[in-house]
Amino acid sequence: MGVLSDLRVVEIGSSAATSYCARLFADFGADVQKVEPPAGDPLRRSSPLTPGDQSAWFAFLNFNKSSIIIDPTAPGAVTSLAALVENCDILVDGRDVGSADCPNIDVAAIRKRRPGLIYLEASWFGREGPYAEFAATDSTIRALAGLIKLVGPIEGPPLHAPDFHTGILAGLWAFIAAASSAFARMDSGRGRSWSLSVFESSLALTEYPMFEAFARGDVMHRIGINRFWPSFPAGIYETKEGWLGVTLHTPAQWRGFCDMLGLFELRDDPALVLGEDRLRHMDKIDREFMQMLKTRTAREWFAQGLKRKIPIIPVPEISDLLLDIERSARGAIVPVLLGEEEGLTVGSVQRLKLTPPRRGGKVPGPGEQQDFVNDGTRLSLTSITRSGPSDCIDADGQPLHGVRVVDFTMGWAGPLCTRTLADLGADVIKVEAIQYPDWWRGVDRRPSYVDGRRYEKAMRFSIMNRNKRGITLDLTRPQGLALAKRLLVGADIVIDNYSVDVLPKLGLGYDVLKPLNPRLVMMSMSAFGTDSVHRDCRAYGSTLEQGSGLPGVIGRADGPPVMSHTAFGDPVGGLNGCAAVLIALFHARNTGQGQFIDLAQVECMMPFAAPWITVHSICGTQPTRYGNRHPQFVPHGCFRCAGEDNWIIVATTDEEMWQRLAILIGRPDWATDAALKSAEGRRSIEDLIEADVEAWTLIRDADEAMSELQAAGVAAGVVRLPTDLLRDRHLASRAFLQEIERVFLGFHLQPSMPIREGAEPNAIRTAAPTLGQHNREILSGVLGLSDAEIAQLVAERIIGTAMLSEEELARTK
Repeated sequence: MGVLSDLRVVEIGSSAATSYCARLFADFGADVQKVEPPAGDPLRRSSPLTPGDQSAWFAFLNFNKSSIIIDPTAPGAVTSLAALVENCDILVDGRDVGSADCPNIDVAAIRKRRPGLIYLEASWFGREGPYAEFAATDSTIRALAGLIKLVGPIEGPPLHAPDFHTGILAGLWAFIAAASSAFARMDSGRGRSWSLSVFESSLALTEYPMFEAFARGDVMHRIGINRFWPSFPAGIYETKEGWLGVTLHTPAQWRGFCDMLGLFELRDDPALVLGEDRLRHMDKIDREFMQMLKTRTAREWFAQGLKRKIPIIPVPEISDLLLDIERSARGAIVPVLLGEEEGLTVGSVQRLKLTPPRRGGKVPGPGEQQDFVNDGTRLSLTSITRSGPSDCIDADGQPLHGVRVVDFTMGWAGPLCTRTLADLGADVIKVEAIQYPDWWRGVDRRPSYVDGRRYEKAMRFSIMNRNKRGITLDLTRPQGLALAKRLLVGADIVIDNYSVDVLPKLGLGYDVLKPLNPRLVMMSMSAFGTDSVHRDCRAYGSTLEQGSGLPGVIGRADGPPVMSHTAFGDPVGGLNGCAAVLIALFHARNTGQGQFIDLAQVECMMPFAAPWITVHSICGTQPTRYGNRHPQFVPHGCFRCAGEDNWIIVATTDEEMWQRLAILIGRPDWATDAALKSAEGRRSIEDLIEADVEAWTLIRDADEAMSELQAAGVAAGVVRLPTDLLRDRHLASRAFLQEIERVFLGFHLQPSMPIREGAEPNAIRTAAPTLGQHNREILSGVLGLSDAEIAQLVAERIIGTAMLSEEELARTK
């Protein structure tokens, strides 16, 4: 039995987001019933295909589910579907993305009869707003979300990855909404109704560059393949054998890398100390790097980097992932059965130690029910009530009200995880130290930075840490450590994203904490996992993308592996971490047992490469790299518009859309040409089609072109910069960006969650804490310390409200 085996989930419509959401429930034992039309979910025909013509993408999204065929034309179809929904706990609805001929049922009426039903509906853009009726694809969504324009050669066109990003990101958000609601329902008995915008889900990747550029007043632009603002280098380099991912942020990492390569002149150049300074000398640095890196293999450089604690990593090919014994042992690669074909795919990345996920499974054929071993009966959560403190769950409040989280995270990934828990109502207590605050406040220790409290003016910190309370504790001192332990005795969850040995060496390992609080859920969000042979490897979000296999399927066949983002792995790791602790909360609430979660963030990136892993595991073929073209849709690409560096993504997904496009661009003869009805027929003249499309877009402003294409029912999206989204009319109409006030920053915008109950987004309750802002509130109100005890802690600098400068820090050692 899985930890979620008491749940029945019904999935309707055809949406990668809702399919992935339901797949995450199936991973942990839920009974997932997928409703399909007689012809099957259209995603069953999505590329890439196995030699047996099975969709590897569909397989990844749907193993361990059952399938129910409902013919919408059959008598009683509506009654049959309504009865199925009446008997489930969670309904995930992707009909607004793709209806899949699903019968039209009255969900509102069912929820009145079944108030415990949890409902999650997904749409491309939400029900309201200027884009609400837009035709869309994965790539047009990412273009509008600011995730394409900064990738690729300077002269263009921008490059983008294949079509699997938005389904995974939105699926994670959908799972977070549904799972938190199911957890809350264990006490309240009340279901919740959520709407999910796939477009807004993708902004989890955009929010950092969007607001960081705004705060700095910088004008963002594309600076070349595997180069990303605001730091350098964070890219991929060719070696004597293989490719090497390199990310150098701190001065120590820069010096160590230059030492390793013997580039002492670069190392000692005062103009190259900081990453933002190195951006101005990229070409010079790259020339020297490329020459030296080709003298050894990627594996040899990696071994040297480990010794020097430098964040570098060999960039694997898909075949390397399948040969990785460690990833198979951890369950990152699992067996999957697709009809008669046996292959491998990406397993659950939520590595719960006590209640592990299923390891692989079978993809259901249309209409096929799967039997899983359980205790014989399924018990709906609507019939379960739990006793506990009266303030544990507020039925009228947010789903995680009453859950306490102790947050030992810094940067992006961990704080996004805990911010999401806080946004959903958890009491998140962020622990920093005046000696070592969150590095997203800034790492500058010079007096001018510290005395000017500039560490309180970092917008990136403010965005990632809203709705939290903040304290300071020096965990290297016995008094600070003792107070941390007392705080953890009353907590439900503790999360860190330090290197794997940091908390254990401080005396806060799970083996120490479990006896103090048996119900505590503890999650380590390290780069490679606590038991990995690479556990000591330093990593950033860029390192995780470099090590995932994804860059090897992006770009042109004759080009290098291509990264998609400055720090892709950070938000992805954060969302997966949030999903993992929600699953563990179910077990803790049911049994009183906590557990340890070993989340390897590099594995969280592997789902984006999952379809190619499956195909390669079956037939050994290397992934085809299409550039901006598509294995299924023709035409599909990034086309230049009027003005400087203005572009639009255009994608035709079926014959009717192709005909409308052909007429719009002045080629009615193409619309009636029988030889061009199919995508494969159009493939033979793809160059000519693309030239005519670009001739049409080139004389139009990008927004004008999008409006005309969308009016004709053609999927299209302007290729935006992240900062453009601050003025996006659709986001403005949906109040996605909320204005809040914070000391030192004043009024500023913050992004909402892409999941919402009702028409308005969840309101941001409080701004991010200043350093140590809630010391007295928590130490006195939660731990019961007296004023005298708190004053003594301040005097000894165990706690404080001001960051220490370099000189002050040196004096304390």
